[in-house]
Amino acid sequence: MSYFLDRLNFFKPAPEPFADGHGATRREDRSWEDSYRRRWQYDKIVRSTHGVNCTGSCSWKVYVKNGLVTWETQQTDYPRTRPDLPNHEPRGCPRGASYSWYLYSANRVKYPLIRAALLKLWREARKSKSPVEAWASIVSDPVKAKTYKQKRGMGGFVRSTWDEVNEIIAASNLYTVKEFGPDRVVGFSPIPAMSMVSYAAGARYLSLLGGGCLSFYDWYCDLPPSSPQIWGEQTDVPESADWYNSRYIIAWGSNVPQTRTPDAHFFTEARYNGTKTVAITPDYSEVAKLTDHWLHPKQGTDAALAFAFGHVILREFHVDQPSQYFTDYCRQYSDMPMLVRLERRADGRLVPERYLRAADLGGLGETNNPEWKTLAIDDNSGDITVPNGSVGFRWGEKGKWNIEEKDSAGRETRLRLSLKDHADGVESVSFPYFGGIENEYWTESKFSDVLERNVPVKRLNLADGKEWLVASVYDLLLAQYGVDRGLGGGNVARSYDDNVPGTPAWQEKITGVPRAEVIQIAREFARTADKTHGRSMVIVGAAMNHWFHNDMNYRGLINMLVMCGCVGQTGGGWAHYVGQEKLRPQSGWAPIAFGTDWSKPPRQMNGTSFFYFNSSQYRYEKLGVEEILSPLADKSKYSGSLADYNLRAVRMGWLPSLPQLNTNPMKLVREAEAAGVAPVDYAVGKLKDGSLDFAFADPDAPENYPRNLFIWRSNLLGSSGKGHEYMLKHLLGTRHGLQGKDLGERGAAKPEEIKWRDEAPEGKLDLLVTLDFRMCTTALYSDIVLPTATWYEKDDLNTSDMHPFIHPLSKAVDPAWEARSDWEIFKGIAHTVSQLAPGVLGVERDLVLVPTLHDTPNEIAMPYGVTDWKKGQCDLIPGKTAPSMVVVERDYPNLYKKFSSLGPLLDKQGNGGKGMSWDTKHEVEFLAKLNSAVKAEGVSQGRPQLETAIDAAEAIMHLAPETNGHVAVKAWESLGTFTGREHTHLAVGKEHEAIRFRDIQAQPRKIISSPIWSGLEDENVSYNAGYTNVHELIPWRTLTGRQQFYQDHEWMRDFGEGFMQYRPPVDTKTIKPIIGKKPNGNREIVLNWITPHQKWGIHSTYSDNLIMQTLSRGGPIVWLSEDDAKSAGIEDNDWIELFNVNGAIAARAVVSQRMMNGIAMMYHAQERILNTPGSEITGTRGGIHNSVTRVVVKPTHMIGGYAQLAYGFNYYGTVGTNRDELVVVRKMNKVDWLDGEPVPATEEAAR
Repeated sequence: MSYFLDRLNFFKPAPEPFADGHGATRREDRSWEDSYRRRWQYDKIVRSTHGVNCTGSCSWKVYVKNGLVTWETQQTDYPRTRPDLPNHEPRGCPRGASYSWYLYSANRVKYPLIRAALLKLWREARKSKSPVEAWASIVSDPVKAKTYKQKRGMGGFVRSTWDEVNEIIAASNLYTVKEFGPDRVVGFSPIPAMSMVSYAAGARYLSLLGGGCLSFYDWYCDLPPSSPQIWGEQTDVPESADWYNSRYIIAWGSNVPQTRTPDAHFFTEARYNGTKTVAITPDYSEVAKLTDHWLHPKQGTDAALAFAFGHVILREFHVDQPSQYFTDYCRQYSDMPMLVRLERRADGRLVPERYLRAADLGGLGETNNPEWKTLAIDDNSGDITVPNGSVGFRWGEKGKWNIEEKDSAGRETRLRLSLKDHADGVESVSFPYFGGIENEYWTESKFSDVLERNVPVKRLNLADGKEWLVASVYDLLLAQYGVDRGLGGGNVARSYDDNVPGTPAWQEKITGVPRAEVIQIAREFARTADKTHGRSMVIVGAAMNHWFHNDMNYRGLINMLVMCGCVGQTGGGWAHYVGQEKLRPQSGWAPIAFGTDWSKPPRQMNGTSFFYFNSSQYRYEKLGVEEILSPLADKSKYSGSLADYNLRAVRMGWLPSLPQLNTNPMKLVREAEAAGVAPVDYAVGKLKDGSLDFAFADPDAPENYPRNLFIWRSNLLGSSGKGHEYMLKHLLGTRHGLQGKDLGERGAAKPEEIKWRDEAPEGKLDLLVTLDFRMCTTALYSDIVLPTATWYEKDDLNTSDMHPFIHPLSKAVDPAWEARSDWEIFKGIAHTVSQLAPGVLGVERDLVLVPTLHDTPNEIAMPYGVTDWKKGQCDLIPGKTAPSMVVVERDYPNLYKKFSSLGPLLDKQGNGGKGMSWDTKHEVEFLAKLNSAVKAEGVSQGRPQLETAIDAAEAIMHLAPETNGHVAVKAWESLGTFTGREHTHLAVGKEHEAIRFRDIQAQPRKIISSPIWSGLEDENVSYNAGYTNVHELIPWRTLTGRQQFYQDHEWMRDFGEGFMQYRPPVDTKTIKPIIGKKPNGNREIVLNWITPHQKWGIHSTYSDNLIMQTLSRGGPIVWLSEDDAKSAGIEDNDWIELFNVNGAIAARAVVSQRMMNGIAMMYHAQERILNTPGSEITGTRGGIHNSVTRVVVKPTHMIGGYAQLAYGFNYYGTVGTNRDELVVVRKMNKVDWLDGEPVPATEEAAR
């Protein structure tokens, strides 16, 4: 009988019972459950991760069914840590669990897209012209160029083909190289660690072309300049598992559970393990909920709080009851014992000058670099000694660059910290003070701008025949912190209640933190470090680094750590977590990424200065140099604008510039050869006579524009782009919301040395190409958008600061629609360039300018004062007083063959990193077998293939000491030649381990210890930065070879930053010209603008994801305090507008008790393409979080040629600060979605 008739049957068979009547067998059809079962069925699981710069680097299971990704879950097979530590599981977060939504969403970029107006011009030109001629005909015609540039950001994309877009891109690049120079082709991509091969694809293409790669760490303002200043390192941090080893943790400006979600369990587990935790944040953030104590200083005053912490630590643990551990640590591992010259000024003041050097005393027997060898007094003999380890020992000699307690002759030493008991006298020394500077929105503490404090000194007759007074850094530091040592004089505190700069009472007025809490936390932190030998830690995020005087914030907390002997100790030190900066196999990746296997050096540029000049933000500079100078500086030496200082830094060889010169560098070489002069000598001569100059001397001249910009793995215009509206106006030439006037329009003082053009250029870029898997803000402003593979559709490598494993990104499915991986995209462009090059460009010679780089002998170029050849203060000497200049051969017809193979320079010159080098012949031979050798005839025949992304990944891992034990041993041997110590014991146990791509697809693999990094990966300790410095006696890469409290460069001293102190936020002057000028009937209030990392996205990724939008409020929001909202008549969820002269933002208000008064907080990188209405101020759609910001550069970040203060790509340079900014906030009167907004009609592409 059928089942249907069975159901109609009144008398049904009784169900069969079981389990003593508790169960019954039923016969209903359960086929309806099949749909559920099928939903969770899959064909395979593939391991991958997310290349999103979240530092998680989590291992995920990607489920595939019928060739489609269906969902993802967390992998749970990480290698175990140690029996005494929790494991890394669970790793992941809701954001990562939503990633697969993107693959098949409407937001996915499916095909190559091009702006219709440009495509119409291109197709018309191609009817009669070659590709390069066609491009020239478009961009050389101002009318044609404007027709597509002014439509950027206004839609109008049409679908194209890969062949067509590759031809357009290749033609534009070749034309630009030939007409203007290869340095006018530029690329921006951040954080290579999150997808190394993808980054390397674009960087390799650009480098072989001769184009420039822009740095990102400084541009994001994640780069803390204080790290290079103190350690000569940028940036090295402990893995998150080491939190568990700590006994006292301060989370300072780091919202661990929100921004380090996969690692937050270690924070909680540390608390269960007995670790005390403290949160220091201006708002009641997620991390504050997890801590035992919450301090909430007023935003921007962290340096004052750190200064007071340091005062308590120095008084109680260095002066009143000295900790033996602290004293011994500081004696050996810091610059505290080093002697500093004291300059007697004409007005009688005694001011700290530079470190005393061996050359000052006739060399003291040191013939190699005596001007770079610092001095101290040996307590054993009472004599001045030359301790090992300073930078003078690093270059030009071998075996003495270590921090053993010995002098250069090998004698045992014990360096004297204080001269107090052996002084020739006590003198009043002058220190600058900035805490009294008035600011309407911060509280000042008024004192004289120069503070006199007594310091014990010693008298010396130097080689110049003059008597000088000297003091130790230790004694000067105690004076700077206002610690009373019984030396008499003023401006020192006998009690914590004394209102003297540096005391807990003094900071209370500035920060609002009660003095008793400061005293308690400082004591607990130091006491714990004393008892545990350094197991006190500060977890810090980029929050404090986004202020103009970020150095003071960071140096304040780092000083605490060094005073307490925490750096380099398990469970101690600073844990600075921002972007995913730790590219573990760095030295294997670099030659692949920058093409140095074929030619070197590459062109690399600090991103902040690039955008400051090339988006014309320098034209609006309101911060005067005199506002930030020390009161002790000779102001006659410091005229001009901030932009002038950047130009000076470029011509002295301190910073790079891009474009480099005001002419095509290949044309310059041809001119030199025609004149029969060596190109370097020719360029030097023309720079001297003024017929040649740097591009930044006239940045708004057409010949100095950047012309082509590639953006990949980045949402530059929707996330990190400080001065967003300036970029839209000047770089892109499209609709913008800029409200301010430039210096010329305001009749203000203009730069001294930079040529001023009254008409500001708009639309400098000829071509903007973006590679992305989603239609983000940057893609919407681009001319060409290339569909790239998602993180589940390509093969790549991924590492993180947070754990010691190397991860794969794996191709679980083929790229959807017409998407391609970044490697395939740039390989395709390179192929087209090589096809089009004959008849346009052949083998060319290019003059490349390189700054005096850190970790090279050129870092000791300028030992004493600052000398500028342009002002006649010295001769122009490339690599010493000016940039190095190198002629590099470019082979454009063979660019593709070079891109897709490993070049011969690795065989001939070896490889290396951070000043070390080693032979790589064996590794190259192996890669030729593993990847196969190129068989086709030509320049690459016989070379190892780099045809696929996996080929590139294998090359990276086999060349890197972190993933190849043989290379690790060679790297440690190389370091040993510098230090004179044996270090190979750190790697010999893994000498025969070589990690392959298939290995990491099976399971994440732990990396091998390498001298490229300062921590160890072994079974006994968790990775902790500085560990090998302390335990292997390897110097820090600084002038003294030690952690430096004192910065003695002339600019550091004259800008008031020789020692750490509190400096209040600067006045950006963006409010008064606009407040009240465009009223809408609602009250306007002024608040400080803060942009931390968000909960519902990682940067801009996920913020347009429907799942994350559903979990959040579904659009841009800004947080306000209840008091501030009430004063402006704003209620929760009201539409509000925030604006200043830089631009405007429209968003909804979140009114919350968690917020302190005076702050407007917008989680950064909320895409403006979602639920963003029009602005009443600008008349166009509300902007992104950076629409109200503008870049302001700082001269002390421009220093070069001075040991650790020397340029390195993503190491040192100007940073994109934005938190000193203020905004006007008001309730919107009318919410206009601009449905009728006029947009230029989309022109149909020619068919």
